[in-house]
Amino acid sequence: MEFLLYLRSQMLDKAIVIVLDNARYQHCNLVKELAVTLEITLLFLPPYSPNLNNIERLWKFVKKKALYGKFYQNFDLFQQAITQTLYKTNTEYAKKIDTLITLKFQKF
Repeated sequence: MEFLLYLRSQMLDKAIVIVLDNARYQHCNLVKELAVTLEITLLFLPPYSPNLNNIERLWKFVKKKALYGKFYQNFDLFQQAITQTLYKTNTEYAKKIDTLITLKFQKF
């Protein structure tokens, strides 16, 4: 709710649309009511549509590169593999990431 208030205070005369996934915690009635009062549109992605959520696309890529078919002796090595993969998203994996994380998808 604080975020919505802050957002409205920064963008007094602009239309605001926030795109949210359909996680249960995103559907708090207090937040929905405040959004209506502040004239902020909450646009929920369709259920079971991780392909529309860019962070899900990135996480799928990271899991494929760092986790699939791999065993890590301890948690530190596991964490390091994920971190290294994330660091490479802007360099070694940049072209692949650009094809995965795009705004070219079905409109609703």
